[in-house]
Amino acid sequence: MTAPLTPPHQPSSNDPWQTPPKWGGPGRPGGPGASHSGALPASQEERNLRSDLLRAAVVTVLVTVAGIGLGLLWLWLAPRVPLISDSTAVFLSDSEGEEAIGADGTFVLLALAFGALSAALVFLFQRRGGIALVVGLALGGLLGSLLAWRLGVWLGPDQDVVAHARAVGKGVVFDAPLQLRAKGALLAWPLGAMAVHLGLTALFGPRDPEPEWGVFPGWAAGGPVPGAGAGPSPAGGGVPPVPPAES
Repeated sequence: MTAPLTPPHQPSSNDPWQTPPKWGGPGRPGGPGASHSGALPASQEERNLRSDLLRAAVVTVLVTVAGIGLGLLWLWLAPRVPLISDSTAVFLSDSEGEEAIGADGTFVLLALAFGALSAALVFLFQRRGGIALVVGLALGGLLGSLLAWRLGVWLGPDQDVVAHARAVGKGVVFDAPLQLRAKGALLAWPLGAMAVHLGLTALFGPRDPEPEWGVFPGWAAGGPVPGAGAGPSPAGGGVPPVPPAES
C-alpha cells in the first residue's frame, strides 16, 4: 500500500473545486478596490443624496412658479357667473346656468394639462429620475395649484358682492367672484404629473444593467476543462481512468 500523494490536511492545488473563484475585476464585488458589502462608499452616497435633493428643490420651485400661468389662464378661460341686484338682494341672473361648475371644470382641465407638461419637461431634462425628484414634482404641483387658485381669486371680480351690487346699481348684471368650490381640484396637477412621469419612466426610462457573472476557473469558453470537473475518488486517487474504446 502506498501513501497518498496529497496530505489529508492540505487540499490539492490541482483540484479546481478547491480553488476560490476570482469573481469580477477591479471595482466589482470580490475584486480589488471593492468594499466587502458591495455598496458605494459613504462619501459617494452622500454626494448622490445631496444632488438628488438639490434637483428636487429646483423642480419644486420651478413648478410652483408655473402656477402663475395656471392662475392667469384660469382667470381668462373660466366662465363668469352673472348676478343681478334689485337694491334689496342679489340674485343669479340665469338660475339654470352652469357657469359655477364650469369654473371648477376649467381649473381641473388646465391643472391636468400643466401636470402633464411639467412631468414631460422634468423627465426630458432629468431622465435619471428618483424618489426625491417625483416628490418635488408632486409638491410643486400642489403649491402651484394653491398659487393659481389664490391668484385667480385675487385678480378676479370683487369679492364683496354687496358693495359691487351697490356700485353697479339696480338691475345691472355683474360678475360674481371667481371661486373654486371643489377643493379636490387642487390635487389634479400633482396627480396628473405623477401619473405622466411614471408612464414616461416605464416606457423610456433607463434600464438597470444586467449583472455580470464571473467565469468559474474550472470552465473554459467552450465547456468544462477535461478532468477539471471531476473530484477525487473516495480512495483519494483523483480522476478515474477512461475505459478504452471498443474495437
